[in-house]
Amino acid sequence: MNTLTSKQRAYLMKLGAGLEPIFQIGKASLTPEVTQAIGEAFHKRELIKISVLKNCTDDPRELAETVAQRTKSTVVHVIGKKIVLYKENKDHKKIELPL
Repeated sequence: MNTLTSKQRAYLMKLGAGLEPIFQIGKASLTPEVTQAIGEAFHKRELIKISVLKNCTDDPRELAETVAQRTKSTVVHVIGKKIVLYKENKDHKKIELPL
């Protein structure tokens, strides 16, 4: 995925702030099933929030990078144990990024 401009990232961060996490990464960390489910979720939505539970010992930033790499998405931001990822859906584009 292309890198986001600071303006685009700020816009997506604003949109992501209102989202509820739709995935949780726990003690089992990032399983292939979780990675696959996140990848499939990008078919319906372009912006996804993930919550890293307290019993997960992995670093949220590293998890974010790994998920982004495996799902070909972009890390918008990581705050605490919350991860926001973006992946443009060319068929069903919902988010219009500022230039």
